Amino acid sequence: MSERPQSFFASILPFMVMCVGMFIALLDIQIVASSLQDIGGGLSAAQDQIGWVQTSYLVAEIIVIPLSGWLTRVFSTRWLFTISAAGFTLASMLCGFAWSIESMIVFRALQGLLGASMIPTVFTSSFHYFQGPRRVYAAAVVGSIASIAPTLGPVIGGWITDTLNWHWLFYVNVIPGTIITILVAALVKIDKADPSLLKGADYIGIVLMAVSLGTAEYVLEEGSRWNWFDDATIRNGAIVAGITMVLFVIRSLTYSQPVVDFRAFGNRNFAIGCFLSFVTGIGIFATIYLTPLFLGYVRGYDALQTGLAVFSTGVASMIGVPVYIFLAKRFDTRWLMMFGLASFGASMWSFSAITSQWGAAELLIPQLFRGFPQVFAVAPSVNLGLGSLPPERLKYASGLFNTMRNLGGAVGIAICGAILNDRTNFHFLTIASHLTPQNEAAMRLVDNVALRYGQLPGAVADGHTASLKQLWALAYREASTMAYADAFLVIMAAFVIATALVPFLRNVTPKAPPPDAH
Repeated sequence: MSERPQSFFASILPFMVMCVGMFIALLDIQIVASSLQDIGGGLSAAQDQIGWVQTSYLVAEIIVIPLSGWLTRVFSTRWLFTISAAGFTLASMLCGFAWSIESMIVFRALQGLLGASMIPTVFTSSFHYFQGPRRVYAAAVVGSIASIAPTLGPVIGGWITDTLNWHWLFYVNVIPGTIITILVAALVKIDKADPSLLKGADYIGIVLMAVSLGTAEYVLEEGSRWNWFDDATIRNGAIVAGITMVLFVIRSLTYSQPVVDFRAFGNRNFAIGCFLSFVTGIGIFATIYLTPLFLGYVRGYDALQTGLAVFSTGVASMIGVPVYIFLAKRFDTRWLMMFGLASFGASMWSFSAITSQWGAAELLIPQLFRGFPQVFAVAPSVNLGLGSLPPERLKYASGLFNTMRNLGGAVGIAICGAILNDRTNFHFLTIASHLTPQNEAAMRLVDNVALRYGQLPGAVADGHTASLKQLWALAYREASTMAYADAFLVIMAAFVIATALVPFLRNVTPKAPPPDAH
C-alpha cells in the first residue's frame, strides 16, 4: 500500500470522522435556538420552562468538558469518543420522543452530558494526527468547526422545524451519530486506557467543579429572566458557585492527582489563549443570540426567515477557511489572529448602526464581515495556546481551553440580556421624554392615527387612546433597537481588548510529540 493511502486511513479519515462528531455536538447547542417556541408549544410548556431546553444542555456540557482530559486518560481517546457519540445519539433519539417539557429537559441534559467529550477530544487529537506545518490545516478545520457550527445551528434548526417538525431537530442526529460511533471504534488508535486512574482520583474535586460550573451556568442563563440578584435563587446560586469554585481551585492545586490542571495557566501563551478563547466565545455565541432575537421580536421574522437571514455568516466563515490556510503557511499566525479579532470587533461596530428597519439585506454586509474573520480569530489560538504546552499536559489543558469558550458564550449572552433589559428602559424613557405636545411630528402622528381609527367601522371608541398606544409601540420598538446597538458595542470593546493582547503571545513552532505522548 502506498504512503498516501496509509496516511489517509491512519490519520485523515479518523480525524475527519471525529470532526463530524464535534460538529454535531456544537450544532446542537444552538439548533433549538430558533425553534424553542415550537418545542414549547408541542410539549405544552409554560413560557418560563422553555428556556430550560437550552439551559439544561449547556449546564451538563460545561460540567463534562473540563473533565475530558482525565476521562481520556482513563478510557482512552478511542473509547471515550465512542461512548460519547453513542450516548449522544441515544439521548438525541430520546429528545425526539419526549412527551413532556420535564422529560425533554432531562434528555437534553443527558445529551449535553454524553456529547460534551467529543469537542475537546478533537482539539487534542489534532496534535496527534498532524505534526509540523500540517497542524495549520488541522487548526483551521477545528477552528472553523468551532465557529461555524453554532452559527449554522439556528439556520438548520429553523429549516428543519419549518419543513418537517421540531422532533426532527433531534432525529437527524441518529444516523450520522451511529455511523460515527462505529467508525471511531474501528479507526481511532491514539492512546491506551488506564483504568487505574479511577483509584485515587479527586472525586471531591469533581463534585466541587460540577456544582460550581453547573450553578454558574444556571445563574448566567437564568439571571436576566429573574432580574438577577433581586431573586433569592439566583443570589444563592451565585454565592454557591463562587465558594465552590474557590474550593475547587485550592483542591486542584494541592491534590496529587487533580482532574483539572490549573498550573497550565502558568504558561503565558495558554493563559492568554484561554482569555482569547473566552472572548471569541462571547462574540460567537452572543451574536448568535442577539441577531435572531432582533429579527424575531423587532422585525417579526419566523424561524425559517431568521435562519435564512443569518445564513450569510456561515457562508462567509466557510469562505474564510481556505484563505486562512493559504495565509497561515506564509505569515506569522499571531498577525492573522490580530486581523481576525480586529475585524470581528469592526463588524460589531458596523452592527451598532442597526435600525428597526434592518432585515436580511441590511444585515448581509455586517454578517459577511463577522463571518469571514471567525476562523482567523479561533484557529491560531489552538496552536498558539495549546501548542505551547508539553504533550503530557495537553489533554487536561484542552478541557480548560474549551470550557473558557463555552463560559465566554454564557457570560456574553447573560451580559447582552442584561443590556437589552436595562438599556431598553433607559432609551424608552429618553424617547418618551421628548414625546410632548411641543413635538409637532409626534402630535401629527397622534392626530392622523386617531383620525384613521375614528373612520373604521367598529373601531376603538377612543381614537386618541388608540393613537397613543401606537405611539408607545413605536417608541418601544426604537428603544429596543437602540439597546441592541449598545450590546454590539460592548462586544466590540471585548474584541478591542483581545486584539491588544495578541502581541504578548510567543510564536509557536509546531513540533512532533513523542510517541507516548497520547
